[in-house]
Amino acid sequence: MKVKKRQFIIQPTFPANHRNYVVSGALRAYVVGEEGSEHTISFAVEDWWITDYNSYIYQQPATMFVVALEDSVVLQIDYEHEQILKQTNHRFESLFRQMAERGLAFQQRRLIANLTLSAEERYDHFLQHYPQIARRVPQYALASYLGMTTEFLSKIRNNKVRKKS
Repeated sequence: MKVKKRQFIIQPTFPANHRNYVVSGALRAYVVGEEGSEHTISFAVEDWWITDYNSYIYQQPATMFVVALEDSVVLQIDYEHEQILKQTNHRFESLFRQMAERGLAFQQRRLIANLTLSAEERYDHFLQHYPQIARRVPQYALASYLGMTTEFLSKIRNNKVRKKS
């Protein structure tokens, strides 16, 4: 499925009927707080998956938005067909189990980093592990993912430039 930049593939109140594999492009999952501010939950680029997993698995209304940050191409699988694949082909069962395990480990590392690292350390860690994403996503989205304001991220980036000179 082709997705245009700024096009939503998941929106709150509608169930997330598909798990989305990114063939090309970049997507962002985020929630909007009661005060109206956006909080980035995740990004997905080539060879990554993205959806509102709670909505997808339990077929409940989504609580997050998933939007294309660039023109993108995604492949989609619905929950029922995913289950059939897992039941009829052990390779798919193993693949999806490994993806779930890696996803849980990643979320645990992210939670620990958010609790134990300074804002600058979180930014450095992100740059070290995901430089290709840092170059492709808007600064406001990266800032909210890292748990800081755009202005504070800008200060961190400016300080790094000054230190290099």
